[in-house]
Amino acid sequence: MADRHIIDKTLGQILEQTAADYPDHDAVVYVDRGFRLTYSQFDAVVDELAKGLMALGVEPGQKVAVWASNVPYWVALQFATAKIGAILLTVNTHYQRAELDYLLKQSETENLVVADRFRDNDFLDIVYELIPELRTQERGHLHSPRFPHLRRVFFLDQEKHRGMYSIPEVLAMSRMVSDERLAAVKAAQKPDDVVNMQYTSGTTGFPKGVMLTHKSIGTNGYWIGKHQNLGPDDRVCLPVPLFHCFGCVLGVMAAVNHGSCMVILEEFDPVMVMSAVEQERCTALYGVPTMFIAALTHRLFDKFDFSSLRTGIMAGSPCPVKTMREVMERMNMREVTICYGLTENSPVMTQTLPDDDVRRRTETVGKAMPGIEVKIVDPESHVELPTGTIGEVCCRGYSVMKGYYNMPEATAQAIDHDGWLHSGDLGVLDADGYLAITGRYKDMIIRGGENIYPLEVEEFIRHIPGVRDVQVVGVPSQKYGEQVGAFIQLAEGADLTAEDVRDLCRGQISRYKIPKYVAMVEAYPLTASGKVQKYKLVEQAAALWPNA
Repeated sequence: MADRHIIDKTLGQILEQTAADYPDHDAVVYVDRGFRLTYSQFDAVVDELAKGLMALGVEPGQKVAVWASNVPYWVALQFATAKIGAILLTVNTHYQRAELDYLLKQSETENLVVADRFRDNDFLDIVYELIPELRTQERGHLHSPRFPHLRRVFFLDQEKHRGMYSIPEVLAMSRMVSDERLAAVKAAQKPDDVVNMQYTSGTTGFPKGVMLTHKSIGTNGYWIGKHQNLGPDDRVCLPVPLFHCFGCVLGVMAAVNHGSCMVILEEFDPVMVMSAVEQERCTALYGVPTMFIAALTHRLFDKFDFSSLRTGIMAGSPCPVKTMREVMERMNMREVTICYGLTENSPVMTQTLPDDDVRRRTETVGKAMPGIEVKIVDPESHVELPTGTIGEVCCRGYSVMKGYYNMPEATAQAIDHDGWLHSGDLGVLDADGYLAITGRYKDMIIRGGENIYPLEVEEFIRHIPGVRDVQVVGVPSQKYGEQVGAFIQLAEGADLTAEDVRDLCRGQISRYKIPKYVAMVEAYPLTASGKVQKYKLVEQAAALWPNA
């Protein structure tokens, strides 16, 4: 291996090695379905699914878009497509008609795999509305004027639907392809080939298809697991969406690289998560901060046993110090780690380690991953800044995406001529290389010439008794350019008012940082992966306080 930091294998090779090393260890478990596969069983299902896809005409280089929650066969499909050289394209479960229409066109997808629904979002209705030809044309020979590249639609479950192949039918077709033919196709795959495309959430601008390789997500997953000390005796609870890097890389690839069991939930529910941890004696738990807050503040929290937990990951958005400490103390996750990155970087660039002191594991997002460089630059000039100076976080290494699909200009804006990926996040490196995130460059509030970092204000307000969570945004102001606005979720039974919050801030943080505008809310607008959509809060703020 040219670089000891890089796993120079395809995803199929990684899985097959793990199945050979730990054939009888649990690989995939769905507690609520009684669904359980060992690594040898899982790899066999993956091969069967791969051969079925080949028999139906799926070829190397074709995209296979998956629009489904964390249902069984999702992870098998991730590896089946990888083994035959197809590109798994993950689709946000919150997408609606226009968003799916855009994605299928922009990605030039040849194959669509769909489940029936996610919550109140009926996928089948949307698909039939966009592709009415499914009801009349022969399966596998689709010709849609709207989507000229699309050839096949699959249903990711047992039921039959007009114009679609069901999973049992795909598996049955595997008999048409020999083991030798599959082996030949697998042998043709290279670690540098694109294996995964993920569309950025679209919280700013149109979504862009991020192209990731076997090497980038395989290696990233290895180090993410290594830094949690994952091994074949670990059981990782995954309530995070698989369509997001948090699920399919931090979760799946970290577990598979180290022979750990994946305890998967179809969607996040705090009681189901706590129940799964207890029943399966999970040693690791993943989630964004809002998920951990939902569990910690649930009225049934004290009824569950968390003694098996030791590690896990909190990531996806800035991690409140208070929440991190509670996770370590009340959920027994003493070795919990924080990861930071972005989809364009496969995704993790920094991670804390279990032996880091508590301050570093609560106030930073760790150090650069092996094989990845991190630096801080001036957001305007792109000149590298000295240690201790806030600027834009950039990274370079094996993990940087190959680019945005069919978007060369956007790619050039994100990755400079020296190979540095510009994150759009603001952060600061200390003398030991630990990174602290201070906010988004575009989220920074500028009030009368004063730069205000929302994360700093949020961290203070979260420690006010009675505050469950807070999100701070800029409110357009004729006088100051922007004023500080805070959307606050109150803890159960709390009766704080907006003026109470401001009073408790006075004398504690700079006057210009104190929220002029405060709204008490029940919930935040979230992406499907649990991230707060701050741009929507900015829109709400402008509507709530139009004369700021």
